[in-house]
Amino acid sequence: MPSLHLSFYFAFALSSLGLAFHRAHLISALLCLESMMLSMYLALSSWPMENQTPSSTLMPILMLTFSACEAGTGLATLVASTRTHGSDHLQNLNLLQC
Repeated sequence: MPSLHLSFYFAFALSSLGLAFHRAHLISALLCLESMMLSMYLALSSWPMENQTPSSTLMPILMLTFSACEAGTGLATLVASTRTHGSDHLQNLNLLQC
């Protein structure tokens, strides 16, 4: 396995472990999700160069677009929860209330 693949897998696994174990604040969960998307974007954008295939630039661009939409939605959720609950602690949020 090339070291480039290993580094992408390690970055994705490390950010998913960060998401699993450090969920005290909403901003830390959003940063872990963003690093997962970044490692997937880097892997998808380097894949055509390694396999000598014709350049398929549509998939990384779509992934980058969805990542930007996810970041905007996450920041809007962070601002809304901070305004309503006073902090971004995930323990204070009860999603089952109306």
